[in-house]
Amino acid sequence: MQKTLTNLIVASVAMLAAVAVQAQGTPLAVELLPLGKDLGITGGQTVTPAYEGWYETEDGSIALSFGYYNRNTQEVLDIPTGPANRIIGAPDGEANQGQATHFVTGRHWGVFTVKIPADYKEQVVWHLQNQGKTFHIPANLKADYIIDAIAGDASGNFPPEIRFQEGGPMGHGPGGITTGPLRAKVGEPLTIDAWAKDDGVGGGLIALFLGGAADTPPLDLAWFQHQGPGEVTFSEPSAKVPVAGGKASTEVTFSQAGDYLLRVRLTEIGGPETAGHSQCCWSNSFVKVNVSN
Repeated sequence: MQKTLTNLIVASVAMLAAVAVQAQGTPLAVELLPLGKDLGITGGQTVTPAYEGWYETEDGSIALSFGYYNRNTQEVLDIPTGPANRIIGAPDGEANQGQATHFVTGRHWGVFTVKIPADYKEQVVWHLQNQGKTFHIPANLKADYIIDAIAGDASGNFPPEIRFQEGGPMGHGPGGITTGPLRAKVGEPLTIDAWAKDDGVGGGLIALFLGGAADTPPLDLAWFQHQGPGEVTFSEPSAKVPVAGGKASTEVTFSQAGDYLLRVRLTEIGGPETAGHSQCCWSNSFVKVNVSN
């Protein structure tokens, strides 16, 4: 009964968030369109970039948040940075801007950001080609696209915090922080540690709605391959971390040499699906790894 009620709440919150976003004048979320994944097609469908919105960072610059939707139910696509996967109009050129190149199935919100100066005038566009189609998704700084990614939402909920050293630099929001490069060898596991904590507001509100649970639900931590030429295996692809703070470790194994970028995502209960327009309820951070034979 509790699980059913939780699912109903999550679904309702996601639907209300989608309606609210549409009412604000932003496009209907691509994951709501009846295409590909909704039809149960396993492969051959496209990966579509999505512009999520923008927010001001602590240093006064602007972060443009992008995500994607892989409509396949099974096929994972790899599109290396270059002519088919580039960021046009970025301040430092069209080279690697930290965009995803490894696209797992489903809708993935706010997986990377492009930072621009506050007074930047050029339009930034994620250009992505796959399955014989070309997508050209522009960012904009209209008020309808402002997100509360690090400033906290209307309920005073701030995003979870991630660190790669205990007491070290902190990442939060879609852009998070980037560490490395770490060094690894093909086939030899590399241990990566992450420390996480949260203010507990978002999970606490949902727990209260579910009947006044005494304990705030733990955070969900998940690892993803973000970039890289080979296969990546995580010994612990996901973990639960106490809201008050805790450490999670995983051993990462790489199938071939090259440069990789790993993403760790930390979410409150319900995940990005319930965050809607604000993107306040999860954080990314990234680990560069150089793998040799």
